Amino acid sequence: MNNSIEILNQKISPNLFEILKSQGITNLRPAQLKAINAGLLEGTNLLICTPTASGKTLIAELAMLEKILKSNQKAVYVLPLKALANEKFKDFKKKYEKIIKIAQSTGDFDSNDSILATYDLILLTPEKLDSLLRHKTPWITDVGVFVIDEIHLLNDVSRGPTTEVVITLLKDICPTAQFISLSATIGNPEELSAWLNATLIIDEFRPVELKQGILYQNKLEFFK
Repeated sequence: MNNSIEILNQKISPNLFEILKSQGITNLRPAQLKAINAGLLEGTNLLICTPTASGKTLIAELAMLEKILKSNQKAVYVLPLKALANEKFKDFKKKYEKIIKIAQSTGDFDSNDSILATYDLILLTPEKLDSLLRHKTPWITDVGVFVIDEIHLLNDVSRGPTTEVVITLLKDICPTAQFISLSATIGNPEELSAWLNATLIIDEFRPVELKQGILYQNKLEFFK
């Protein structure tokens, strides 16, 4: 199977392709190939269920950057925690600030944040996105792709209901937008993918082998 980054050469924006190469990416991981073959770059809704560090974020980046660069639409990345949003914001700025405008809005202040209309990629918490929707923020209809990270938190009693309501509203307000949902662990992926109207991508590849063991009195013994 050809997993070389070169298979993207004619599929994505030249600027994006050169940035990926400059980051030292030479090969695509299994889940990334599956997502591309499932229609990632053609606007297909996807639910990605793969282990931590298996390449889920790059899948989201490909979808978002392509919408921004080729379709002149916005992208919204939804993360459940401010700390995660801060981390992704710094990472995305480092990678892509030369070709797109990136913003972050996770504050508790309830407003429509009209300044966000001038940005391409916007990172939000579910609560902030809920606030924007309740204020009928006009630029929301300009969003071409929504990425919902840690979507398994739909089952969380504190954050789950807000996330569920937000997704339900967005599917109605932005019927043609692409939804990319990411998780390392979901108990009911088939049911969730059906609700999201998304193609399910499952892969068990791990870049580092996962081992189990017992730590006792500062001695760690792995199971064989």
